[in-house]
Amino acid sequence: MAITFSDLHTETGLKSLEEFLEGKTYISGDQISKDDIKVFAAVSKPGDGFPNVCRWYQTIFSALAARFPGKAVGVKIYSQAASSAPAPAEEIAKSAPEGDDDDLDLFGDETEEDKKAAEEREAAKKASSKKKESGKSSVLLDVKPWDDETDMKKLEETVRSIEMPGLLWGASKLVPVGYGIKKLQIMMTIVDDLVSVDTLIEERLTVEPCDEFIQSCDIVAFNKI
Repeated sequence: MAITFSDLHTETGLKSLEEFLEGKTYISGDQISKDDIKVFAAVSKPGDGFPNVCRWYQTIFSALAARFPGKAVGVKIYSQAASSAPAPAEEIAKSAPEGDDDDLDLFGDETEEDKKAAEEREAAKKASSKKKESGKSSVLLDVKPWDDETDMKKLEETVRSIEMPGLLWGASKLVPVGYGIKKLQIMMTIVDDLVSVDTLIEERLTVEPCDEFIQSCDIVAFNKI
């Protein structure tokens, strides 16, 4: 038996729909059907005074949005006559040709291709999420001067002058090596995806102009944070 609603654009019509949806998730049956689509098309977005309609409306809206993932720019539709109103859902159904239901089948059986595409999208989302959650590491470096005449204050200033995204210099101290020579031990925190310690040493710390003070660098400790 057909379900009939009228004036769903009015408060009276929404009230009747509110009562009908009490204890129900969908218009008919236990899953979305074309009945839901037809009623959805006839209803303006309901207010908070109709909680059952709001819940149902959001369910149908979310299902439709998932079926049409393209980016929307926004469309506004104005009525040319203030007195014009949406046609009741049952009138829309009556005016549509018998074969229209087949053309409107937005929720047909899910194919294997659909399932595969959905799984690929989900995997891509998870991979993107993991990439955003990039880890950090704490690194202790030994920075060695050329000899005992190297100005260790300038050596440290040279090291700290190196800046790049994901690199933060920390505490430091001078450690005796022997024969009056001291080395600089310095901590740094790095974002793993942004900073390569090997590249930092080979392309920044041991080349000009840093090599005026720095003879070599060694990784003493490397710990994930």
